[in-house]
Amino acid sequence: MAEPPRKVSGEQPEQQPVVVPNSSDEDAVMTSTPSWFGPKRLLFIFCVINLLNYVDRGIIASNGVNGTQRKCTDGVCKAGTGIQGDFNLTNFEDGVLSSAFMVGLLVASPIFASLAKSFNPFRLIGVGLSVWTLATTLCGVSINFWTIAICRMLVGVGEASFISLAAPFIDDNAPVSQKTAWLAAFYMCIPGGIACGYVLGGLVAGHFSWRWAFFGESILMLPWAILAFIIKPLPLKGFSDGVSEKVLTSGDILSHDVE
Repeated sequence: MAEPPRKVSGEQPEQQPVVVPNSSDEDAVMTSTPSWFGPKRLLFIFCVINLLNYVDRGIIASNGVNGTQRKCTDGVCKAGTGIQGDFNLTNFEDGVLSSAFMVGLLVASPIFASLAKSFNPFRLIGVGLSVWTLATTLCGVSINFWTIAICRMLVGVGEASFISLAAPFIDDNAPVSQKTAWLAAFYMCIPGGIACGYVLGGLVAGHFSWRWAFFGESILMLPWAILAFIIKPLPLKGFSDGVSEKVLTSGDILSHDVE
């Protein structure tokens, strides 16, 4: 009966092959997250932007900016104030003006959601914020009902990119145990922004002009719109980040399953 082979003194034990990871894969993982990124920092940025979005809603509805209509009693007419007074709006026109942003919001939201499949969603938010900033500035220089109504529609277009894409970013990056709390903080900016806008609109219009209320919110939003373009964009899970990906063939998939 053959004896098992004996270990020769000084012989090195057989070494298992070491698999060296592909350095390009490691680089891709390390560079997929921008250096500025931090989940809490992202939440803060999105909450500030959301707050400014709804400050605009409060401003357009405030007594100082919306104003009052021109009134005539016994042949004596009293000049109106705010947008209603300057443009001599009827009640119907005033109602249209307050809800005109919904036109742009409803039209642009599905468009931005579709574009997120081909373009980086963070850059799309930057585009939307730029449109929003331009539209609110134009609201401040509008000359009649139709010009300000069109500008209010463009405000909705700019808001659409942020509203449709910000919540998925928060859901992707929030700690699992705090997702609901983070989303609650994000959506609490809605009533908070409207309340702040209502107060700010009255203060600014009382001391300067209703037009300066729109100029002020444009100035406040401008740095965030610029930030969305100058920093490295953050990818959104499940969407293209603008970088071409390797397409797996049927042979690649089969060999992977066999392994």
